[in-house]
Amino acid sequence: MKLFTKLVTAVKEFFKFILVFLIVFSIFYLSRDSRINSSNAIVADDVNILFLEERIGLDDLIEILDTHDISFNPDELHWVASLLGWRNFSTGRYEIEGNYTYSELLSKLALGLQDHAPVTIHPGINIQRLSASLGRQLLADSSDFAAVFADTSNLIQELGYTPESLFARMLPDTYHIYWTSSPERVIRRVYNEFNNRVVNRLDGEIEENSLDLNQVLTLASIVEWEARFREEKPVISGLYWNRLNRGMRLQADPTVIYALGEHRRLLYEDYQIDHPYNTYRINGLPPGPITNPDLNSINAVLFPEEHEYLYMVANPEGGHVFTRTYEEHRVASAEWRRWIQEQFRIREELDRLEGRN
Repeated sequence: MKLFTKLVTAVKEFFKFILVFLIVFSIFYLSRDSRINSSNAIVADDVNILFLEERIGLDDLIEILDTHDISFNPDELHWVASLLGWRNFSTGRYEIEGNYTYSELLSKLALGLQDHAPVTIHPGINIQRLSASLGRQLLADSSDFAAVFADTSNLIQELGYTPESLFARMLPDTYHIYWTSSPERVIRRVYNEFNNRVVNRLDGEIEENSLDLNQVLTLASIVEWEARFREEKPVISGLYWNRLNRGMRLQADPTVIYALGEHRRLLYEDYQIDHPYNTYRINGLPPGPITNPDLNSINAVLFPEEHEYLYMVANPEGGHVFTRTYEEHRVASAEWRRWIQEQFRIREELDRLEGRN
């Protein structure tokens, strides 16, 4: 009997031990699971952008996270990352905002699930400025972007364009592109967008125009450089169309600036430069575009304002005075020169007064 009682007692103690063990294990497991899967293990109240320029390890990632406005426990992150096997993280641009579990953030970075970068292309620039801008906005170097526009580049050879003609198709806009995209992929993306928004949508208007697409872009590029205000673009386009239709030279200052290779106030002798883009000396359009026109400039060439203007001169507001006859143009030009001279006089007077002080 005593032996039976001892056996029952031992069994009870064993089950008590098992029960305590299960309770402790459950508490430990639930605590660990709670820490691993906590929805606010990593918190970023505002958008934080992480740029990983190369594949990095866990310690480097923790250092980078620590420099941003992101709340997390470094030791716990290290423990969970090791536990889950996330030890290396991919090159890319990542937007971190809101609450994350450890697994959500670590897997995003480890698998290279990038967020798109907003990449802006401005109108009225040149290949060098575009390359520099893309080099600042994306991972690739500016020289790599410039190389895409070289005569020998694969894309130029494939499409059969001159560098200027391809560049004219770099439609100004803000694009959403992966930060790690190759330069050729980026340029091809913008080129495809040009085809979608210009070639495909305006195919009928281009087909009916007396100019082919390259010529349309050439005239649009001149309008782009000439017009400061959007509402003037159809007027300027109409003026150039009037000149083309009458067999007059375009005499567009932007083409002279392009020929000179520098943007500055033109002097009398600049207009005499012997260059195929100098529309003061050549008839018709120059050989190709001088910049990348935006959609408004392209539309202005396809849908010019109908009027009788043949001349224009700048005005103090940054726009133009449009005239029909050369005599009207001479009067407007004289007024512009008087205004310029007055600005020089005022500036000299201010410099003189500042010199006294």
